[in-house]
Amino acid sequence: MAVIGYARVSSLGQSLDVQREKLKAFGTDKLFEEKKSGLESSRPALRQCLDYLREGDTLVISRIDRLARSAEDLLRIVRQLENKGVTLKVLDQSIDTRDAAGRAFLGMLAVFAEFENNIRRERQMDGIEKAKKRGVKFGRKALLSDSAVAEIKAMREDDITVPEIMRRTGLSKASIYRALQR
Repeated sequence: MAVIGYARVSSLGQSLDVQREKLKAFGTDKLFEEKKSGLESSRPALRQCLDYLREGDTLVISRIDRLARSAEDLLRIVRQLENKGVTLKVLDQSIDTRDAAGRAFLGMLAVFAEFENNIRRERQMDGIEKAKKRGVKFGRKALLSDSAVAEIKAMREDDITVPEIMRRTGLSKASIYRALQR
């Protein structure tokens, strides 16, 4: 019966130190950690952690949002743990799935976490829309100036082939065709 910890932060710039300290203080035997967004389906350390767990083990996390970002994802993981006979312990929210109250509270927190995430996403989309109305441009800036595009178009109108334009400008075929479409 091992105590296994899982820690995750969303981006490379964030630190796992706080979670690592909490999990080690709890007495974890092994710790899996990664820097990946909770929204990403590809979380290799989580997959390794879930594969490593055995019947009777306890999975310990600092907060519920470190394990999953949607109620659906959380419930899928909890079902997987239950099927393996693994207990989930969430330190900051005092959740322990060994009892019915812990399982019920876990379900409620999952719904609230998903609700909060949806509100955050809506606010972000509102902010992007307002910025677009103010004329803010999103995405990568064009690499070619208007004069470079005009030069490429002029060469093509003079029946110069695309491979020859590529050689003269040092641009890729895709860049040449994008310039011709502008």
